[in-house]
Amino acid sequence: MNSSTSHSMLRALPAELRQRLMRIAREVSVPQGTRLFEEGGRADRFWIIRTGTIALDVHVPGRRSAVIETLGHNELVGWSWMFGPHSWHLGAETTTPVRAYEFDAVAVRAMCQDDPALGYAVTQWVGNIVARRLRSSRTRLLDLYAPYGSGTSL
Repeated sequence: MNSSTSHSMLRALPAELRQRLMRIAREVSVPQGTRLFEEGGRADRFWIIRTGTIALDVHVPGRRSAVIETLGHNELVGWSWMFGPHSWHLGAETTTPVRAYEFDAVAVRAMCQDDPALGYAVTQWVGNIVARRLRSSRTRLLDLYAPYGSGTSL
């Protein structure tokens, strides 16, 4: 499965389950420069980007927040809603105007609890995204700090 397949809900979930989730989606437009959430805040929703880009950042004491990844078309913004304690691990800010589908996390978690097939599919989808982002972060950190880079070309 390539990365575009693994992060896109449109490809990751079976059509019937995807349609059920999309029934509770709300289309939103968010201006450039809008903070969607702050590290440590309550993770009560998530987004799938239709157009535009969103930067994920981490707070660095005494400095500007450091951007660790930029997300775009069809990508999931926010996974902290899925796992307790449901607080954001990062911050997020729109870097361009964004159009997205917004989902209420409490409603999605309730749907997943009521339907084990949906719960499993959503957990697999979000879990795969978290795993891919952790691998990507590891590679970036090794490129920055390891004496010989990430070694991915070996």
